Amino acid sequence: MAAVSAGRGSETTWRDPKKYLWLLGLFVPSFPFLSWGLVEGTGLGVFWWSGMILLFGLFPILDQLIGKDSANPPESVLAWLEEQKYYRWCTYLFLPLQYAGLILGCLVWTSSAYSVADKIGFALTIGVVGGFGINTAHELGHKKDELERWLSKIALAQTAYGHFYIEHNRGHHVRVATPEDPASSRLGETFWAFLPRSVWGSFRSGWELEKARLARTGRGPWTPRNDVVNAWLMTLVLYGALTLGFGPAILPYLLVQAVFGFSLLEVVNYLEHYGLLRQRLDSGRYERCTPRHSWNSNNIASNVLLYHLQRHSDHHANPTRRYQALRHFDEAPELPSGYATMIVLAYFPPLWRRVMDGRVLAHYAGDVTLANIQPSRRSRVLGRYGAAA
Repeated sequence: MAAVSAGRGSETTWRDPKKYLWLLGLFVPSFPFLSWGLVEGTGLGVFWWSGMILLFGLFPILDQLIGKDSANPPESVLAWLEEQKYYRWCTYLFLPLQYAGLILGCLVWTSSAYSVADKIGFALTIGVVGGFGINTAHELGHKKDELERWLSKIALAQTAYGHFYIEHNRGHHVRVATPEDPASSRLGETFWAFLPRSVWGSFRSGWELEKARLARTGRGPWTPRNDVVNAWLMTLVLYGALTLGFGPAILPYLLVQAVFGFSLLEVVNYLEHYGLLRQRLDSGRYERCTPRHSWNSNNIASNVLLYHLQRHSDHHANPTRRYQALRHFDEAPELPSGYATMIVLAYFPPLWRRVMDGRVLAHYAGDVTLANIQPSRRSRVLGRYGAAA
């Protein structure tokens, strides 16, 4: 990497140690092709489930083996780093691979050569790609560039989660780590209780935000100018075109991959702010969001696959900052492992509570009343940790 300006009249040479590792993000949308190739090469149907095997089997191991990296780029190079087009293309290229895999899925789902179980396994593998596609949409949707915003909606169309484009940017980022945010999980709340609350709450919030925006201009909500409506229309057009091209037999599998894909987003939402709470000020407003209100992880394996999503504190402090420039903060609470491992734990509430509840308590120096507590479990949680209800 060439020398870059480090401030007024001074220069330094800095190399991004992860520069070429970001290309590994394109490994995920290759899952369908990997699965198909392994099945054809070995005759073993288990490889239709490769997405699940890699996500829940291999990636948690890689998190542990490869370790962590908390190094930050120098402040003097951040602006320069964000302008490098190479990093943008690492995200742009995800989309054609994502949709090529979906086309391959349709070919498999309409083939008589494979069993229903094979097709379900492949639908889940494609759902993994769709879930990671939401993360790519997350990176693109925060940017000011109009092209990147549209690419964000395109990435979301596969999982029928277009409202995320509105709700995440204008809802979650405003209400994060408060009881009012459907995408911030609470101490004592299981993932399985959080999932329907977040899905419905985020859908409703996205719609209400756009409805209110359009009302200020004298328009009703049922218009293509509504960014929730036009994002949903992308899904309808996509699913309609695929149904016309391949037949209605693909519809059950499209549903499976979509539900599993957006559930991956929601399990990530679950672990990003679990139990963390912004305190109310004397004015009645919540304190400003700081690095202490997001769980971070510096595990390299998960980070390069998720475009630094795990450096979540800096993301909330600087939502438009590009992934390659996100920084680690020492004061941010740290997850015990990367997202791949934590997703598996979240599916099993007793394991999750054993690993995470004590960390929430320690983060608040033993004062559990400072945490964001699930209302239905408040008395039990306060009683367990010796606080008055």
